[in-house]
Amino acid sequence: MTSSTPSGASRHFVLAAGGTGGHLIPAFALAAELHQRGHHVALITDERGANIPGKPDFMPAHVLPAGRFGKNPLGWIGGVRAVLEGRTMALRLFDHFEPSAIVGFGGYPALPALLAATSAGLPSVVHEQNAVLGRVNRLLAGRVDAIATSYDVVDRLAPKHAHKVRLVGNPVRAEVLALREQDFPAFTEESLLRILVTGGSQGARVLSEVVPDGLAMLPPALRQRLQVTQQCRAEDLEAVRKRYAEHDIPAELGTYFEDMHERLADAHLFIGRAGASTIAELTAVGRPAILIPLPIATDDHQAANTREMVRAGGARMIRQEAFHPKELAKQIQVMAMNPQSLANAAHCAFNCGRPDAAKDLADLVESMSGIDLMDVIRVGEGAPAAAAAAVRTATGTARKAAKDSIES
Repeated sequence: MTSSTPSGASRHFVLAAGGTGGHLIPAFALAAELHQRGHHVALITDERGANIPGKPDFMPAHVLPAGRFGKNPLGWIGGVRAVLEGRTMALRLFDHFEPSAIVGFGGYPALPALLAATSAGLPSVVHEQNAVLGRVNRLLAGRVDAIATSYDVVDRLAPKHAHKVRLVGNPVRAEVLALREQDFPAFTEESLLRILVTGGSQGARVLSEVVPDGLAMLPPALRQRLQVTQQCRAEDLEAVRKRYAEHDIPAELGTYFEDMHERLADAHLFIGRAGASTIAELTAVGRPAILIPLPIATDDHQAANTREMVRAGGARMIRQEAFHPKELAKQIQVMAMNPQSLANAAHCAFNCGRPDAAKDLADLVESMSGIDLMDVIRVGEGAPAAAAAAVRTATGTARKAAKDSIES
């Protein structure tokens, strides 16, 4: 359902997201798609998000106060004050930027921008990356015009908001999406078994403790063919290197790999956490996985993220309390002792992918901006610019009326 914006129909959109990769990777992918369609895009985030690697050069970032709401209610007063301050600043930004719609990707920095959007009468969309609706998105679900989801089943989504839901998937980086056109790496009874192990942006100590010993428990015929790439926390690096050396298993270790997409392309099996971006990339490329959800993830959302992929046969999930070397070795054998089993799991993972997520989300966002694009296209050559100007004027008038009403 991809649309193409005609010359002269450029619009302005604001994306609002927390400062983590899980929120920002899909935001950046949407920004690239909107930019390619001729639109202008701005970002509202926190200090981390404004400085995170990978932010598109064409997208200016604005840091607004957001506040946080922890378990202690005494701290909520300051959080509310920060949100209100951020909302006021967002309204001033909207007056200058004149956006056609606001898109939130979760995280507290998205809250003031979306509150400003609803109070100003601007169309708004939230995108949920996980299989559980996040706290900020739950808070805003009743206010926004649409809820874009990454999974067909999303927990904590109220039935009364079901009519707003649009399943689009979770956008991934362009370099990862390009790998979808490549075949699963050849895997036979004689070839190397390349395993990629990551614990998310911060690493995971449990992977460092369990994976080397688990791989060492594999039958010799399989263990002798291993080639491991593992991301570790800096403080775990030397201990993990020593364990692999003791087991005589070749392993490349690092705290961060800039070419992670290339390593994913070469991998036969992934072992790691079940963050939303990880699942989206595994299914975009079609890589089988053994997933260990982060046990302290809010609302146990990482476990929920694994459901679709596990049900399809593309992954196996092990709870962290059951994640021991013997269990890991057992699950690897089930998946990899028969080369065809691993290829079948890769195909199942591939079938879970939603490669058009960025395009479908961009279509949804464009449809929120007041005039259907087909109406703009039909008005004839030379008219799109006037039509787009009319959209901006109309939304600006509505925004001013709403703001005057609030201030009075």
